[in-house]
Amino acid sequence: MKRFAAVACLLLFAGLVVAADAKKFDQKCVVSDGPAKEDKTVDYKGGKVFFCCENCPKAFEKDVKKFATKANLQLAATGQAKQAKCPISGGKLNPEKTVKIGGVDVQFCCENCQGKAAKAEGDAQVELVFSDAAYEKAGFAVPKPEKK
Repeated sequence: MKRFAAVACLLLFAGLVVAADAKKFDQKCVVSDGPAKEDKTVDYKGGKVFFCCENCPKAFEKDVKKFATKANLQLAATGQAKQAKCPISGGKLNPEKTVKIGGVDVQFCCENCQGKAAKAEGDAQVELVFSDAAYEKAGFAVPKPEKK
């Protein structure tokens, strides 16, 4: 009976681990805003952008600029792209000056830049940090794999 209980506990724990792993990927399609799938991707700025279906990658590639802000946000949200500088000034990052934007902790150089981002709302806030110009200024980049 003890073995049965131990096996049951082990299976329950394994089920919880699998369930937790299944929940880890929680991204929205940059075209439709529907739930993205890990197997529907397009290469973008050294990383992968995730989509919900076969048609959305086609729409994305047809007009990348239209979807660039959401794609840049997704690269950061998935941990593929790393921030190097302040997205507003291009200055050195201060870890104490952080604002969560689109689910991503974004660092700023100073209280002024942090305040500007904190005051913005919704799409304007995301645009402020993840538009192509801000994304480039912030030095967001997908690290290149190390050569062996």
